[in-house]
Amino acid sequence: MAVEKVNASSSLAEVVDRILDKGIVIDAWARVSLVGIELLAIEARIVIAGVDTYLKYAEAVGLTASSAATA
Repeated sequence: MAVEKVNASSSLAEVVDRILDKGIVIDAWARVSLVGIELLAIEARIVIAGVDTYLKYAEAVGLTASSAATA
């Protein structure tokens, strides 16, 4: 039985292609308060995806103009 070594490294182009095809969402939330008084609140949502992927999932959650017009 022969053993083959599989090269698991990916090129940058393959990684970018996968990210644009599947998409990535980074959701961050931070709050700074002192003695129960909120001083600063930061909310951020970063979406990295290809246009087709974004539109496919954005329509499902109601983030596109066409889905807002039908609601």
